Amino acid sequence: MLRLYAKFWIAICSSPMRILTCDEVREAERAAISRPEMSTLVLMHRAGQAVAQFCLSEFKFSSVCVVCGKGNNGGDGLVAAEALRQAVDQIYVIILAKEVSELSPDAAAMCSRLQLEPIWIGSEADFETDAVRQALGADLLLDAIVGTGFKPPLRGLARKAVDLLNDAFGTIVAVDLPSGIDADSKVPLQQLEEPTVFSHGIVTFIAPKPAHIFGELTSGPIAVSELGVRPAPVANANNLQAVTGQEVGISFPPRTRDANKGQFGHVLVIAGSRGKAGAAAMAGMAALRTGAGLVTIACAESIQPTVAGFAAELMTEALPETDEGTISKAAAARVEELLAGKDVVVMGPGLSRHPETVEFIRDFVKRCPVPLVLDADGLNAFEGRGAEIKAGQNFRVLTPHPGEAARLAGISIEEVQADRTGMAQRIARDTGSCVVLKGSRTVVAGVSGETWINMTGNPALAKGGSGDVLSGIIAAALARQHKPSGPPQAEESVAAAVHLHGLSGDFARDMLHENTVVATDLIEHLSEAFRECERQRDRQLYYLQK
Repeated sequence: MLRLYAKFWIAICSSPMRILTCDEVREAERAAISRPEMSTLVLMHRAGQAVAQFCLSEFKFSSVCVVCGKGNNGGDGLVAAEALRQAVDQIYVIILAKEVSELSPDAAAMCSRLQLEPIWIGSEADFETDAVRQALGADLLLDAIVGTGFKPPLRGLARKAVDLLNDAFGTIVAVDLPSGIDADSKVPLQQLEEPTVFSHGIVTFIAPKPAHIFGELTSGPIAVSELGVRPAPVANANNLQAVTGQEVGISFPPRTRDANKGQFGHVLVIAGSRGKAGAAAMAGMAALRTGAGLVTIACAESIQPTVAGFAAELMTEALPETDEGTISKAAAARVEELLAGKDVVVMGPGLSRHPETVEFIRDFVKRCPVPLVLDADGLNAFEGRGAEIKAGQNFRVLTPHPGEAARLAGISIEEVQADRTGMAQRIARDTGSCVVLKGSRTVVAGVSGETWINMTGNPALAKGGSGDVLSGIIAAALARQHKPSGPPQAEESVAAAVHLHGLSGDFARDMLHENTVVATDLIEHLSEAFRECERQRDRQLYYLQK
């Protein structure tokens, strides 16, 4: 039964969360409503229900004001109002029209089902009533004025309504997009000159749009409800995907009742040097906490007792070392023996840039026969020599921060940050590797041509050790496949690991404080991150950021 459930889990989570333009979303919607069981009214009903579910999950409130435009975005708001009516003490609906005949056909149909009397706004003077002032004093304000398809600027009643929403004291949730935003724009909200709604949360439909990913529209949660559309066949001009709990569900399906540790892979971590034993231990413990069946840490001989002392679950191997306490070239033969039975290797955390260790790293990367996660000093060993990484035949994952990416590519950090997506794709091509360019909106660029953007994570992760934890999480995701099939399946697992790492950091920040979070806290909060991804799957409401 559990095996069947695991297969079902993968089946329902197999649609990629592609980043679609406004026109592509319309195409997906047209394809959906061509099915006999679907219609625009069904989609509107599902959208409004998703808005209500999102609000009840994320915010506390006892009164609601829904501000609706004339179009289908307003119709979504009307459905949400009716869905929330039984959950709050007071609910108000403001419609920016004189009467129902001015609404789109679907919005008018939903208005006819409304079990309360809306406030109609036919002119700006109508905003000056006591009823409107009372409504805008609600705890929760839903912005359902305009959505996907809108092109700036806002005019007339819509512009006035946006100003009033921004002046209100309640929590603002944007339906689809904050009104005033062009869905296809990648310009950050702070750089826009036209008026827009400043929301505390956003719930969108069918697929994320470029503005959701690159527009920095809110510091609050952003969720996507696909409404049952699943737009996989639609052409995707951006050729980009967003990472959500869907990918985590695919990469980490439920374990069967008769599972054993051999099914979840054996990770070998080659890391650490004198004074940096913690880097090796964190990578190893992160792999175990993420689900790897076994983890062995191979480290410099002098730090082996220290690494072993971090956790009883870690297996350790002492390697020959240099006088400075780093792994020496003489370790190559022993590492070759250790590769037997291993499914994934992590190499780099805390290894140092000692010349002899660098030579050991370069030689190993060329001949490693299993998937390899190359991090930190593993990457530094190839400064200005990134093309040499391509010589290896195994699946490789590189996890550079902008400084390491700049050294690999032989350019400045500023150039890397100016086009993070393009730079990650370039390094992926040049090295024949899956590249995880870390930072705000981490980019995962695969050799298959697939690219993911991840929006979980926060400034609390800007501390030593966070990258070591990420490398262990990635290794566990790859080891879970036991014998990874290679791109794009393995790359999707890497993207899932990146999302999980950032989400764990979000929970750690919320529990502690962004200044007090340390890398080991990320390991401790992985369980919450896994549970959150399971909740999203159950609700069919996936979060870009939490």
